[in-house]
Amino acid sequence: MLCLDRRPLRGSGAHWVNGVGRGDFEAAGIEPPQGPELRGMDRPFHLVAGRGPQRLTLRNHGVLEVDMRLLVERLQRRATEAGATLVGNVRVKGVQGTSVQTSEGVVDCRFIADAAGLRGAGLLPSRPVPPTDICAAAQAMHRVRDPDGARAFLEAHEVGEDETLCFSGVAGGYSILNVRVAHGEVGLLAGSIPAEGHVSGRRLIADFVAAHAWIGEFVFGGHRPIPLGAPQSVLADGAVARLGDSAGQVFAAHGSGIAPGMLAARMLADALADGGGPDEYAVRWMRTQGGVFAAYDLFRRFSQQLSLDQLRALMRAGLLDEASATAGMRQVLPRPDLASLTRLPGGLMQSGVSLARPLAQTVAKMTAAVALYKAYPRSPSMRGAWSKLAAAL
Repeated sequence: MLCLDRRPLRGSGAHWVNGVGRGDFEAAGIEPPQGPELRGMDRPFHLVAGRGPQRLTLRNHGVLEVDMRLLVERLQRRATEAGATLVGNVRVKGVQGTSVQTSEGVVDCRFIADAAGLRGAGLLPSRPVPPTDICAAAQAMHRVRDPDGARAFLEAHEVGEDETLCFSGVAGGYSILNVRVAHGEVGLLAGSIPAEGHVSGRRLIADFVAAHAWIGEFVFGGHRPIPLGAPQSVLADGAVARLGDSAGQVFAAHGSGIAPGMLAARMLADALADGGGPDEYAVRWMRTQGGVFAAYDLFRRFSQQLSLDQLRALMRAGLLDEASATAGMRQVLPRPDLASLTRLPGGLMQSGVSLARPLAQTVAKMTAAVALYKAYPRSPSMRGAWSKLAAAL
């Protein structure tokens, strides 16, 4: 196996702290983080509408705070020990058949995996990502300059140390600003849709830091554009497969691509080991994961248009509750019990006429998307018609 990266190997991958579910590591066959790589356990997550006071508190969500710099190092070391060759500072210029033209010469391959990020390497047909489907996300770790000031902030918001306070809807319906204070540091995570006239995640963090004197110097972090939307309809063709952002394997409800990328890589490796090839990987992923991702993207499109008052109404009516929000964090569909189903009609009425119809339509489309992706065709000749149905949703 040969892995090429256009950046130096020490500069590849994410360089910030990211939330990843413990179960996602297990599903991908990767040991969960320990030691310095693990920066936070499964601690309470407080979801606030705007700056408050309406909130949900999520417990036992299974999400770990992971230092991505150390995780990338571990995965690179693990790959090398398994016999893979990793080469940095190499650019891919083009592909002819199974021959890859690079800045270091031609490489003949049996299979090719495109994990080149948002725009991909252009090896397979792609649906363009419109600007309104791009989240400008950022994460930053800072020192705590004034511990007393940090404690006063936590007490004012009724949040404990090592717990996450998530201000949602602070820059449009699809936006957050997470604050987490632990071990003398504060972690800040933010994201928004600038194409809709909102400030970026970097700006949200910068403004928050400037407004709170207890926050000290920057330690590390990063930022990137995240493509939202349903998965790309073509994940493989012949010897070529694609993974991660280039495949649209981003969980649109909260813009996470780390866990989906790990799981897709596991599924591709298993399909190749089983002799099924890239196309078998595409069928497996679409049928087991695609519907969930497409369904949550439909909900993302709904929530992106919400005002703060509408978000608060959803929370008051119980339509956005701990169970549904926790399911979203775990990247699985919620399983409503009988009590929640009986509350739905009344909750819709309480949420207001302006929300009842679009929310009901969104739920119906989500249900249809799950069924459609479970029927992703094995025959490539049938996928054109299938793609038109998916686009119609």
